Amino acid sequence: MTQPIAVVATITAHPGHRHAVVDALRTAVAAVRLEQGCELYVLHEDMNEPNRLIMIERWSSMADLDAHERGAALATLGGALKDRADLHVSKLIPVS
Repeated sequence: MTQPIAVVATITAHPGHRHAVVDALRTAVAAVRLEQGCELYVLHEDMNEPNRLIMIERWSSMADLDAHERGAALATLGGALKDRADLHVSKLIPVS
């Protein structure tokens, strides 16, 4: 049996790059939401740190998340964020 995977991605835009980073993330959201197994993919802004953006994701299975990580949308996003933002990704499963 597969279990859903939650992902929290923290993207911190470098000074002067917030607008470009947000635009790239918004473009990715539209594409990623069409991917198989994507149950949730929502961009948030930290209320206290406007350059810190948080993507909350939920995937039906690890296989779907693996496919997402190898997909075109994420490759394009990675190129757009290069030298413009730092990224930290946490993959989460429910505590049993």
